[in-house]
Order: sequence, then structure tokens, then C-alpha cells
Amino acid sequence: MQKHYHIVEALETLGALGSRETGLTNAEAQKRLEQYGPNELIAEKGTTALKVFARQFQSFLVLILVFAAAVSALLGETTDAVVIFSIVILNAILGFVQEYRAEKAMDALKKLAAPKARVLREGRQVVIEAKEVVPGDIVLFEAGDRIAADARMIDVVNLKVDESILTGESVPSVKFVETLPEDTSLADRENMAYMGTMATYGRGTGVVVATGMETEFGKIAKHIQVPEEPSPLQLKLKSLGVILGVVAIVAGAALFAIRILAGESIIESFMIAVALSVSAVPEGLLAVVTVALALGVSRMSKKNAIVRRLSSVETLGSVTMICSDKTGTLTKDEMTVKRAFVGGRSLEITGAGYEPKGEFLRDGASIDPEKAEGLSLLLKIGCLNNHATLEKGSEWSIIGDPTEGALLTAAAKAGFWGDEVLKEYPMVTEIPFDSVRKRMTTVHELNGKRVAYVKGAPEMLLELSSHLLENGHVGRLSQNEKDKILSAVGDMAADALRVLGFAYRELPSGIALDSESVETDLVFVGVVGMIDPPRQEVKEAIATAKKAGIGIMMITGDHELTAQAIARDTGIMRKGALVITGLEIDRMSDEELASNIEGVVVCARTSPEHKVRVLEALKKQGHIVAMTGDGVN
Repeated sequence: MQKHYHIVEALETLGALGSRETGLTNAEAQKRLEQYGPNELIAEKGTTALKVFARQFQSFLVLILVFAAAVSALLGETTDAVVIFSIVILNAILGFVQEYRAEKAMDALKKLAAPKARVLREGRQVVIEAKEVVPGDIVLFEAGDRIAADARMIDVVNLKVDESILTGESVPSVKFVETLPEDTSLADRENMAYMGTMATYGRGTGVVVATGMETEFGKIAKHIQVPEEPSPLQLKLKSLGVILGVVAIVAGAALFAIRILAGESIIESFMIAVALSVSAVPEGLLAVVTVALALGVSRMSKKNAIVRRLSSVETLGSVTMICSDKTGTLTKDEMTVKRAFVGGRSLEITGAGYEPKGEFLRDGASIDPEKAEGLSLLLKIGCLNNHATLEKGSEWSIIGDPTEGALLTAAAKAGFWGDEVLKEYPMVTEIPFDSVRKRMTTVHELNGKRVAYVKGAPEMLLELSSHLLENGHVGRLSQNEKDKILSAVGDMAADALRVLGFAYRELPSGIALDSESVETDLVFVGVVGMIDPPRQEVKEAIATAKKAGIGIMMITGDHELTAQAIARDTGIMRKGALVITGLEIDRMSDEELASNIEGVVVCARTSPEHKVRVLEALKKQGHIVAMTGDGVN
């Protein structure tokens, strides 16, 4: 199969995969399932209880203790032999119980229910297990569906896909069918859909181009299944064991030689020399180390951290560099409206995520949004021109597009709840968003009249607007006012905020409810800027790590500008620090990357392969590296 389907026309892709728009036949699908295997990620072979127990005896220090116990038994020192053997066995049991419990916990995390998939088979829609999807299958998905395999889009209707778990991009990707240049990065391949991502808006149809370990998720699975390396503590204990072993053997041999030269009995001299060698081995050291690590694991478990190996606790304590993903780790992966420009003035909106708590601040002073006519209308338009739902469970969440969820949350902070606003302004019709118009319009009944509410790209809305709402009055929109609004939009964009504009129009009776007739002669209301902001606790955590002498690096698939904004807000950025992109990493050899990596604090627009290279470069510079992130990354 061809590697880069984003450069191939949609219908050509069907031909290349031996498929058709009506889908595969059941016989073809079965044959391909046998050829390519199930559409699932293949995990490393599980660790058995016996292997975990045997691993407790691999330390050189343990082997010396076993040897010492055996010699003690041969020499008739039964008490010493029993004590040493007891320490070794108790140490092994303690290590086994901790590690085996952790292995089982990790297994439990992997047992996620396999999703279903809707596919066309012999021209009919059928729902099958995701693992039965094969290359060439025609898959269908709509808002709320998790995508089962990598697919080339062949038809879309206003489709948006949340790819944050794969690319780090907080804003859903707007999909289309047209081809793209070969060097288009993974995060910008908007004619492709990938396994594990989620459709948030619209619907689409695609032809499956890769399944299982050949998907982008599968490639990540291959990268993370690397041979485990010994921890710093294991290396130190091994080195200590070798030194103690050599010292004990040399000392015993020297004593034996001296006694023989002095005319002492050979047997008696040998027993004394062996006794000296055994006494040089600190049998209590291993138990002390194991107990200390076990206590560390116990304390971490109370912080909800699963530790697979006891030695990993010490490794974490030795870390010199933490590499962190951005979306969902430093941030909540919840878009939040942070700023607005309405009535010719800017204001800040506090709060983070989808919890509807926050204030509206103008020049640092709190204002009542219900009494600010332009702001209240802007927030209501955000509610009406919306398909998302804000829900309260154990915590606040949204169903639907994150951008629309952010608008609902901002409105709720002002006391405007989406369902209540919609009852007050019943919907008549909708002109859906598309990537050409870059806007969405809904038409509502209000006091016996019909009003169109529009949201979209500010530049596009300004071109379609003839009037401006300012201080509760509607007046002509002058070029000077347009420039002022565009300047505010530019300031928000420079701070990595995603900007949306809002407008409305009272419709004359009898007007055709189509885009061309409705979306003209608009009254511009204002703009909002939103971002996936840092978690509240992140800034303090980064400051604490830096105070401890630990370096922090952000490695994200998100855009460079967004990454820099979050790095500044959290304190990761420092004077003179470098920001590099995945494209720049591709241009460097491993040696060049290693020699330049020390000055880098942000790696943006990276793929999982880039992350692996960055980690290896840091290790070459002598760093002990921890990588933290949500999802597959």
C-alpha cells in the first residue's frame, strides 16, 4: 500500500486499494482480514508471575549474598546461612508483590473496550467491531464517533475532528477531500482521518488506508515498545556489587596466602579466608534499599501514581530533565474564552475549562455582563449558533465541538444557559459552517421577526458587515472602526488565541433563507479570543521543579505560536531559549540535534517520532529524562 495517501485524489485512492464507493464484499473483507490481521494494536508479550519473581534475583549483589549463604552453610555456620537466605527471600517477595501488582494494574489500564465502526459492505451500512475493519473498507462517521482506522476522506459534510490526542492540536481539524502537498505534516493533513481521534461536528466518509500497527497510533505503539534499560540505581548497585565481590575475594585470597606462608593449616586457613569474604558482604544493604523504595512506591500510590518497578522511584529522583506534552497535560484540553472585544473596548474573562465560573473584567474591574448590551448579545449569539451541550457530572464537560463548548461556558458565566436562550429564541433554520465561507448562521424567531445570528472568521464577517453595534446603538461601520477591530484581532492572534467574530441581521419578510441572501448587510457585534489555557497548578509545579535543578522542555504537536504562549504563561520559557519545530528536527542529524538540544525549551509541531529523537538527544548529553503526557503521546 502507498504510504502518503494525502497526495492522492480520493477516487484514485479507491482504485489503489481495490475498493469502490459501495464498499467491499463480505468475501473480500474476510480475505483482507486474513491478509492484514485484526485492526488492533499489538502489545508487548505480558510478563508472567514467574518472570517477575526471577527478576528479583538478577542483581549482582543478590547473587553475592546467595553465594555467601551457600558457603556459610557448607562451613557449618547454619545461623548465618539462614539469616542471609531469609533476607534474600524476603527481599524477593517484597519486590515481587510490588511489581506484580503494578503489572496487573497496567494490564487493567490497557483493557479498554474496542469501539464499533460503521462501514459499507456490499452497498449496505453495517456496524462491526473495530478490529474487523480492513484496508479498503468504506467507513462512515459523524459527530461523537471515534474513528476506527486511518482513512482518506472521500466525502465530507462540515466535518471537524478532534485530533488532540494524536497531534496536540487543541482546535478540531476541519476536513476536506482535496489533495495536499507531499511534505504536509501529520497535523495538517486535513484530508485524512486517524485511528483514535473523535469526530466533533458534521459527518464524513473515508476509505481505510491503514489498520492496526500500520496506523499512526500503531507507529507510536512500536516506538514505545523499546527494551527496558537498567535504572541509575540498578547500575550503581551492580557496580557496588562488583567492587564488594572483588574486594572480598582479594582480601580472602590474601589472608589465605599469608596464613599458608606462616605454616597454618590449609583447611583452617581456607575456612577463615571464606568467613572474612562473607563478612565483607553487607547482607542488610539490599533489604534497606528495597524497603526504602517500597515506602516510596507506597507514598506515590497515594498520589495516584502507578510505579511498575521499584527502581523507578529512585530513577525519578535522579531526573535532570522533564519533557512534557502540552495538550491535556500542561493544559486541560478544554478550550476557554479568555478575551473579548466588544463596543470598541477589550475585556478579560477569568476561569479555565468548562466549569462555568469566572468574572468579566474591564480595566481590571468586574462588570455585569447582563447590563453590557453588546457583550450580552455576543454571548447569546454564541449560545444560539451552537451544537454543543454543556453537562455537569463529576465535573463539567461538553458534548460536541470544543470551540462551541467554550462559547457555552462563557455565556453560562454570565448567567445565559444555552437551552434557556434557545427557548427564548426558537430556531427556524441553519446555514451550516463550511471551510469556504468560514462561518455558520442560524435564523431565530424574536418578537415576531426573524433574526440571523452569524459566527465565523472576523475578517470574513467584517467584509459582510455594514453596521456596528456600539454602546447599545447601531451605526455605520467605518473603515477606522474596522481597522480598530482588526487590530484587536491581531493582538489576540499574537497571543495564540483563536479568534471568532459575531454579527446579526434582522431579516426582511419573505427573504430566501440561504447564505447569499441572509449573510450580507450584517451588524457586527464583536470578537472573542479563546485558547486551551494552562492548568492552574502547572506554574507552581514548574517553578518547584526548576528550583530543584530540573530542566523543563515542552514537546508538542501543536502550533509554534500556541506552544510559545503556553510556555510563557507557565514559566517554561527563559531568556535566550530556543524554540524548534518538527520540520527543523527533520533537517538535523542525530549528532546535530544532540549538540543543539541543551538550549531548546519548546519543540512544536512534532510527531511521536520527533519526540523519541529529542529524548535520545538529551540522553546523549547525560540527562536522565522523564516524559509526561496524556493519551498516546
